[in-house]
Amino acid sequence: MTATVEPGTRTPVVPDLSGRALSTRRRIVNHLASGGIYLAVLLAVVPLGLVAWTVVSRGGGVMSLDFLTEDIPNSYRREGPGMGPAIVGTLIITGMASLMAIPLGVFGAIYLNEYGKQKPLARVIRIMSDVMTGVPSIVMGLFIYIGWVLLVGEQSGFAGALALACLMLPVVIRSSEEMLRLVPDELRQASLALGARKWRTILTVVLPAAISGITSGSLLAVARAAGETAPIIIVTGITFATNPNLFEGTNTALPAQIFRNASQPFVGAQDRAWGAALTLIVIVVLFTVVARLIANRFALKER
Repeated sequence: MTATVEPGTRTPVVPDLSGRALSTRRRIVNHLASGGIYLAVLLAVVPLGLVAWTVVSRGGGVMSLDFLTEDIPNSYRREGPGMGPAIVGTLIITGMASLMAIPLGVFGAIYLNEYGKQKPLARVIRIMSDVMTGVPSIVMGLFIYIGWVLLVGEQSGFAGALALACLMLPVVIRSSEEMLRLVPDELRQASLALGARKWRTILTVVLPAAISGITSGSLLAVARAAGETAPIIIVTGITFATNPNLFEGTNTALPAQIFRNASQPFVGAQDRAWGAALTLIVIVVLFTVVARLIANRFALKER
């Protein structure tokens, strides 16, 4: 290392090697961290890919129009289609649960973030939401069985929708509240400064700004509800024919049929279980894509 003397001065200037060493170390640490992130992503994607490949390879062989439309065989020993009643049951039960849980959850999140803040009632709602998030699904099914099925005297699809709505509600509340918190207060203040009422500010400014995150949280809740098995088995009963009436008669859904058929040693039952699993995955993916497209289009219109 040699020192240099700048013109007009007598003080030698020594090169700053510590800065170069620090920069090199930062690059090494950055590469190591990036490699660790890519490795973690790979470890997460590989099992997911294996599961998807197994379900597609095993369930794709039984997929057909008859499988999607025919009634469920009343004997597990029989081979062949179908899963029509379970598909219809999944759509109407999950749809009704979403109609009950998503609007109520979003309204609850609006109250917590925009009105309640740290008031005692808001704190109680947050605590109850956290508690409900950790409640096992079978406990929620037993609650609906005691509070609704025994009271009405009949298992039905609506009882299953109630159980799924109770499971979805805390997820929607907490996720929507977090998304509303991310909306800058400057947007609210600007709207209020222009003379808009608070409810109009929330409706036309806050919600459009958070609609993407609210949609994502709602989709997580729908995906969780669509795959629940225990409450469906307890409160909806079982049927082998399509029952579009939510309020009368027993019903069934794809998760219940997956559980019942997969637990049997017969080839036909296990094939129907794989086909039902693939059908359920496709339904959830389609709902996710459609909801995401609607949310993005709505956000673009607001901009």
